[in-house]
Amino acid sequence: MSLKSSRRLFLKNFSALIALSSSSLPAAVVDQQKKALLKRNLKTIAPNDRVQIGTIGMGIIGFIDTITALSVPGVELIGVSDLYNGRLNHSKEVFGEKIICTRDYKEIINNNDIDAVLICTPDHWHAKIAIDALKAGKHVYCEKPMIQNLSDGNKVIKAHKDSSCVFQVGSQFVSSIVFEEARKQFSSGAIGNLNMIEARYNRNSSIGAWQYTIPPDASLNTIDWEQFVKGTKKHAFDPVRFFRWRNYWEYGTGVAGDLFVHLFSGLHHILSSKGPERVVATGGLRFWEDGRDVPDIMLGICDYPKTATHPAFNLSLQTNFAHGGGGGTDMKLIGSEGVMDLGFRSLKITKTPRYNPTRKQLVEGYNSVRTFSNSIKKQISDNYNKYYVDSSSDNAEKNVYEFQLPDNYDERFDHFINFFNAIRGNGKVIEDSIYGFRAAAPAILNNTSFLKQKPIRWNPEKMSIRP
Repeated sequence: MSLKSSRRLFLKNFSALIALSSSSLPAAVVDQQKKALLKRNLKTIAPNDRVQIGTIGMGIIGFIDTITALSVPGVELIGVSDLYNGRLNHSKEVFGEKIICTRDYKEIINNNDIDAVLICTPDHWHAKIAIDALKAGKHVYCEKPMIQNLSDGNKVIKAHKDSSCVFQVGSQFVSSIVFEEARKQFSSGAIGNLNMIEARYNRNSSIGAWQYTIPPDASLNTIDWEQFVKGTKKHAFDPVRFFRWRNYWEYGTGVAGDLFVHLFSGLHHILSSKGPERVVATGGLRFWEDGRDVPDIMLGICDYPKTATHPAFNLSLQTNFAHGGGGGTDMKLIGSEGVMDLGFRSLKITKTPRYNPTRKQLVEGYNSVRTFSNSIKKQISDNYNKYYVDSSSDNAEKNVYEFQLPDNYDERFDHFINFFNAIRGNGKVIEDSIYGFRAAAPAILNNTSFLKQKPIRWNPEKMSIRP
């Protein structure tokens, strides 16, 4: 469906949607609905076909995901779970006094009124809660990365396969129309034979470097610290570790698990790839020396094997949390016939054809012919077509193709549309547990390579480390 058609469809159905649900939806959700004017596969949902959700982890992404999920027609929030009282209190402020608020996530997954759960906790809880939820018969939307440890990948996959539930990982860019366009352009041969990809995800701010604000009421009375550190090394209560958990290996997955995983997810969708076969990473703590033990700069190199959907190529990755240029995100797919510059909201393909040198350039230019004797130079000049012919080269002008997202477009909304459509039997998700493992694994392997200071070999087909 075209963007214009999607907009017309939304505007046609929006009044009916608001009439159905505005009396029960929080203002933040209604505002999100109004902002996201471009919505694909939008349908008015009957009251008896609603999906009832619960969110586990009401941090930054927890609130964003919940508001976005509720802006999808026919979705209702039953309850939330978080280990900090302040977030439970704020959940009632945003979503109403009637919702269930609990510190115990099991009260959410064992609630018979809840059909699906959103898992938005720190990384070290993703796999455990996802498996528990699947065993309880809940559909699962699990934030990225799907796992913190490689050993949990197949456990989540098995729990998913053993259930009859929908499972989707929350790397929303795989549902973006920009990445769909990139996938179409790549498969059409727009850049020729892919040989290299450069991907960067940089930042330059304290909040971008995970120095999140710590509330003044943080204490053992307002935070369930013992539950937070369960299964990890014991530490005395530390609000910095709780609210800035991404800074520590024990609870997070560093820059690779937070940011590289988005790049892997998106690129794997464009290329229909299963992942790299070799990973090597370096980096260090160069600027944000605030007690964290994860690097604030990481560089990764990944070797991808030839498959039926793409040639062999090399991927370079970069994250810098003190990038004086202001940061930003960019993916550059480099091929023999063109370059695809891909951002999260735009796409640009530039083709600069190779060309045969002129006779003058061949003989007098920056070429070894200029060092030959005059008789040899003349012989080469007289036989120009013999010495320099490239059938794939031409003298065509530079060609540029651009694709830009509308200002109102929200790829996270589309990701939830896909999730809830799959729950209702109207399609299937892109990023299931197997896809999620294949995106998370190379990100985690970058951490492994960094920590062990050596390359790591990976079997993307079998999803296992190679000797």
